[in-house]
Amino acid sequence: MSGAQLALARAFLFVPADRPERHARALATGAGGVIVDLEDAVAPERKTAAREGLAASFAALPAADRQRLLVRINAAGTPWHEDDRAAVAGLVSQGLAAGVVLPKAERAGDLRLLAEAVGPNGLLVPLVESAAGLAAVDELAAAVQVLRLAFGNLDFQADVGLACDADEAELAPVRLALLLASRRAGLPAPIDGVTPDWRDTQRLAADTARARRGGFGAKLCIHPDQVAPVHAALGPSAGELAWARRVIDAVRAAGGGVASLDGRMVDAPVVRLAERLLALDAEQDRHPTTLETTK
Repeated sequence: MSGAQLALARAFLFVPADRPERHARALATGAGGVIVDLEDAVAPERKTAAREGLAASFAALPAADRQRLLVRINAAGTPWHEDDRAAVAGLVSQGLAAGVVLPKAERAGDLRLLAEAVGPNGLLVPLVESAAGLAAVDELAAAVQVLRLAFGNLDFQADVGLACDADEAELAPVRLALLLASRRAGLPAPIDGVTPDWRDTQRLAADTARARRGGFGAKLCIHPDQVAPVHAALGPSAGELAWARRVIDAVRAAGGGVASLDGRMVDAPVVRLAERLLALDAEQDRHPTTLETTK
């Protein structure tokens, strides 16, 4: 199911909506999710043509790949939003896409309208990019059909007037707020923002390590070369997988009763963590990263 896959996805790769020849290649990178972008990646004069061409582009893709597709529409209040909303509703209803990313998400009401448009099977990913979005983060997380929260780190800095260094230390409270809102709403771990210089591998590694330390389960990518390192860095290590298997074995040996491992009680949160690590490993097996690019 698309929701289960995207809930575990670690790398979400942006690809321009008006470059249909790149859509299949983006999926071939092994990214857990591909976000076809009608917003920042498409010039105003090309938005209508890009929107109208998506159905034909997506129909040419294998059915399984379509369920890794999300469409980032233009924000509520822009001249293109309502037409984008109608278009993505058609894509979801035809099984050509899994759902929609809403940029500049600030109001639960906008998500409610999106949910009504795409129907009960459509997934929503609110992108928190402003002070208003942060103030409403619990309402956004609790909105119907929301799959995960995502953080627009660059737009957030611009909105509030920050000038962060590479470590983005000033954004630590914001990231924590997204993590806590996700937990309160029972959502999977949120999706961290982009590393803007795709050629800076050291910066990407540092950003991804910070995301993992901060409880984020995925990261937005702007270039195919970012997918494999992000996917690997946010996945479980060999040691973590070995521990998770031992936990599950101990629970099974106890017949579902109280179990212990290495002298410590294995309670429900420990079992859930072990199960999540093993599920992440299974997600890797479903979508192995290749060396193909969208260049």
